[in-house]
Amino acid sequence: MAVVLSYCKPSPPLRRFHRRCGNLWKKGNVRSSRRSSTVTAMFWKSNKPAEVREFDISLRDYSLTGSDFEPRRNVISLSVVSSILEIPQAEWDACALDSSQPESYNPFLSYGFLSSLEETGCAVRETGWMPLHIVAKDESESILGVVPLYLKSHSYGEFVFDHSWADAYRSFGGRYYPKLQCCVPFTPVTGPRILIRNNPCKDQVFDAIVSAMTELAAKLRVSSLHITFPSGVEWNKLKEKGFSQRIGMQYHWQNRDYKNFDEFLMDMKQSKRKNIRQERKKIGSQNLKMRRLRGDEIKARHWDSFYDFYRNTTDNKWGTPYLTREFFHDMASKLGDKVLLVLAEENEEPVAGALNLIGGDTLFGRLWGCRPDSYYPSLHFEACYYQAIEAAIELNLKTVEAGAQGEHKIQRGYLPVKTYSCHYIFDEGFRQAIDEFLVRESNQVDFVIKLLHEDGPFKENIE
Repeated sequence: MAVVLSYCKPSPPLRRFHRRCGNLWKKGNVRSSRRSSTVTAMFWKSNKPAEVREFDISLRDYSLTGSDFEPRRNVISLSVVSSILEIPQAEWDACALDSSQPESYNPFLSYGFLSSLEETGCAVRETGWMPLHIVAKDESESILGVVPLYLKSHSYGEFVFDHSWADAYRSFGGRYYPKLQCCVPFTPVTGPRILIRNNPCKDQVFDAIVSAMTELAAKLRVSSLHITFPSGVEWNKLKEKGFSQRIGMQYHWQNRDYKNFDEFLMDMKQSKRKNIRQERKKIGSQNLKMRRLRGDEIKARHWDSFYDFYRNTTDNKWGTPYLTREFFHDMASKLGDKVLLVLAEENEEPVAGALNLIGGDTLFGRLWGCRPDSYYPSLHFEACYYQAIEAAIELNLKTVEAGAQGEHKIQRGYLPVKTYSCHYIFDEGFRQAIDEFLVRESNQVDFVIKLLHEDGPFKENIE
């Protein structure tokens, strides 16, 4: 594949990275692929004059040895596609499901969710998210694995913050952007990132795909490759591949086989239990009615209202509305009953809402918003946290993931857990500096998690 992109000549401190580009793959185990196509990528916010270049980024084939039951050798071909629409939906979803197993089904990795991001103009070249998904096929052209991958011209919408890295890289005389990002756009949800179907050579396919990702990054001459919110298993494997490891923190609620919300409250310390009950009473006293709508129960008018709520949140807090109005309609039509929308109504008119997606064993809380001219005390806690807990108990789900940030979640039953990311930085000097920083940061995160658990909201005998 050939890519045309805006590119700045490397500054002297970083030239050694470009001299190493051809040595990333071990010899003797690869063959060149003949596939080619053309994609145009223009990058903005550059402080240097842009130079348009064309790079051949066709990926190499990879030879792998079968299991003891399949002694023959196989060759898998690796290629890059510029849209998920070039991949059959059934093939993508088979890889995503095999990677996570049915009980851990992750709707954000589904073809429906990711294709909606592209088709409605959210994760596309024009917004700084150029899809470059990797596809691995066997000799019969069956897809063995896929990777959601994007060439990015900024660091927005990732929830693993590297803006300071970009500033430091620029101070060294280098260009941090573009970079390669393996993730689900705008979604801080943990899950597998290298999606591989079950087969006897699964580990070798994993190794081949990781090698293809670093090869692609080298051919594009990007500063770095980032894999954000991978599974813990992937995180550990990628350390062996030379990736720097980073940890973060989120707040999750765990279902201890509760039959109802009151059973959950009985596990809380008395003061926390009292506070939650007081907050929930405020909803009725404000003449608000809470509704949980799922699948076909959610009508177009509900999504239009929710989009207005979402824009109120982004306009007042984030400043950038990553998602379009069309996205919510399209995503809902594709995911069906995996979508749960919590609405607060006053006099039968929606005034606030919270969007959740239902996984195999987890409820994922994602977005919240309310009417711009209204304020309802405790409504945010009710819509985002308490309604999610009730839904998880009702659906017999193990976990509620309440999204990024927010220590206020702790006293409402959501405890801190680790999240992961992996970073492959080509410049050796800069990588060393980042690694030293990550050691200090990880120690701090571990310490904070320990303190927050020790002063948690649950009774002493509740873990």
